[in-house]
Amino acid sequence: MPRPAKSQVTALALLVCGLMFSAAAFAQPLVNENTVKVSEHVWAIMGFPNIGIVVGSRATLVVDTGLGPRNGATAAKVAAGLSKNTRLYLTTTHFHPEHAAGEPGFPATAILIRNAVQEQEMQQHGVEMLDFFRDRSAQNKELLAGVVLRRPDIVFDKEATVDLGGVTARLLWFGEAHTKGDELTLVEPDQTLISGDVVQNKTVPAIFRDGGTPASWLAVLDQIARLNVRHVLPDHSPVGDASLITAERTFINDAHTRALALKRQGIKPEDAGKQVATELKQKYPDWPNLDRLSDFVERAYTEKP
Repeated sequence: MPRPAKSQVTALALLVCGLMFSAAAFAQPLVNENTVKVSEHVWAIMGFPNIGIVVGSRATLVVDTGLGPRNGATAAKVAAGLSKNTRLYLTTTHFHPEHAAGEPGFPATAILIRNAVQEQEMQQHGVEMLDFFRDRSAQNKELLAGVVLRRPDIVFDKEATVDLGGVTARLLWFGEAHTKGDELTLVEPDQTLISGDVVQNKTVPAIFRDGGTPASWLAVLDQIARLNVRHVLPDHSPVGDASLITAERTFINDAHTRALALKRQGIKPEDAGKQVATELKQKYPDWPNLDRLSDFVERAYTEKP
């Protein structure tokens, strides 16, 4: 696969660095063994990213892997310590390496599940992303040395249901947001949402390359709002409740509405991005990294009517 052009690499570096350093507590690439209980059947290893572990009486599901096999093995060890069963499922929220490249560290018997759009992104850009992350630091290079990602055992279109015994995980693809293949996990009866990058906790949204648009992200959030969620485990920010969904939608809607208004006024997209970021700092003073909003606003300019 050809390496991306210099301009693409620069843009990608800015995006990934913004994600990694949105909160220092969530930037550590090494997965630890400490867990937080999110709800009755759901635990989380908080880090880069937050890894969800859903435990039933017959099987366990792990959502996301950490960066590379060493981290994946740690996540698998923690999952085994929480469960009383040997059947293990693994899924990923999207194709970026900190979410998916730890898969080789899991037991070969783990059943890997992924939605079709995410798998397509993995096949198109997975190797490229591994190379990019390896180049970011010596530690990343070590963690990702020799990583080869296997194909999923199960690929689904819009929804897959995994019965873990006394608890059900609904794996959902609602459309494009941060990436094209963002996957959500709804744990029932806990009504816990493992939200990937789609719902965060006071974190400026980022659209990766040819992922979604502000409008498509809002459409995904509208579907999430109908799930009757009680707990939310994001990928790169602290655990919260259903109010995170409302807050995310309100923030994106505010940015989107102002961007389209400025577009109608003939304001250049780069100037609109700066203006909207300045305006929203007044309304959202406790949201860090609002300067990252410019790219998100500019994406509104490319939306089809």
